[in-house]
Amino acid sequence: MDFELSDELQQIREEVRRFGENEIEPVASEYDEKEKTPHELIEKGAEMGLTGAQIPVEYGGAGYDALEVAIIIEELYSIDPGCAGAILGTAFGSEAIVGFGTEEQKEAYLPPLAKGEAIMGSAISEPDTGSDVSSISTRAEKDGDEWVINGNKMWITNGSVGDYFVVLCRTDPDAEGRYNGFSQIIVESDRDGFESDKITGKLGIRASDTAELILDDVRVPEENLVGTEGMGFLQQMQFFDETRTQVAAQAVGVAKGAAERARDYAQEREQFGQPISEFQAIQHKLAEMFTDTEAARGLTLKSAWSVDNADEQLTTLASMAKEYASRVAVDVANEAVQIHGGAGYVDDFDAERFYRDAKIMQIYEGTTEIQKNIIARELLGKGM
Repeated sequence: MDFELSDELQQIREEVRRFGENEIEPVASEYDEKEKTPHELIEKGAEMGLTGAQIPVEYGGAGYDALEVAIIIEELYSIDPGCAGAILGTAFGSEAIVGFGTEEQKEAYLPPLAKGEAIMGSAISEPDTGSDVSSISTRAEKDGDEWVINGNKMWITNGSVGDYFVVLCRTDPDAEGRYNGFSQIIVESDRDGFESDKITGKLGIRASDTAELILDDVRVPEENLVGTEGMGFLQQMQFFDETRTQVAAQAVGVAKGAAERARDYAQEREQFGQPISEFQAIQHKLAEMFTDTEAARGLTLKSAWSVDNADEQLTTLASMAKEYASRVAVDVANEAVQIHGGAGYVDDFDAERFYRDAKIMQIYEGTTEIQKNIIARELLGKGM
């Protein structure tokens, strides 16, 4: 068992770190304050292959595997979660097209994402539907050779800046079985009847766009259907293990960034004639913060390895990694603020921003409570 990163992975880590320090760090607080999408950073990230990190090489992407993506995510999120999310999330939802799309769909929608020329999103949640995905009410009905879509989607990443979305709809409300009768359909944002309403005032990751989508008799051609009609829910579930592993990597990045800033501050801040890092109470905090972060990293990388190797423990590991790493992120960010003291309570230091950014890790891509349900279900063999 080899825990050492390959030379290639180490090089990727270092290049991403330099990009984050040189391009993101100087402007992170500005984008956070203005709740503004960092289009300039997205363009620069595209030049490094970050916007198409997971997209196959044949469609213009970098073709990184899950382990490589986890390394990239951790490094970028340790600089700033909001800007990192905006850059790496430009192709959010493309997994559905890669996994189930037609060749025509792949050729049309994937290359622009890889080049940083387009942004997409995945539209699942609704105003009244979050964790219970099977309760969505957005409908898509066939009219000739078109789908007519009606409904609202809520908390959609890239909602007000996206060019197209994979929308989960009910296409057969009379289908038997709780998870049947759903389909994924590509909807371009310039279609008549499509509107978005940007959500502002978020606690954290403010540089990453979030919006409500309103679909009022939106018509798209039948060829926009992704995969098999009626199998959308089950298709969607196949990618949660991968995306939850990515959120775990995000959380590790948040924990790493918060811990490093706390360590640096503790060595600079003096009280009672010495740096506060000389006090055992602070040393113990730092020891726990870095230990917990390392443990979360190990679990996350094992989950990423399981994605790449189709390991039978993947679903369990992905939920374990997501639940544990997100908890560590919140705890470490909290302690980072504590070490900063009053300085951590204002936006003069990054600790305040990391504290706000950390919480979402326990909410999106399945809440902490849902992850525990999944872990218990897998352990007890209860099935979906």
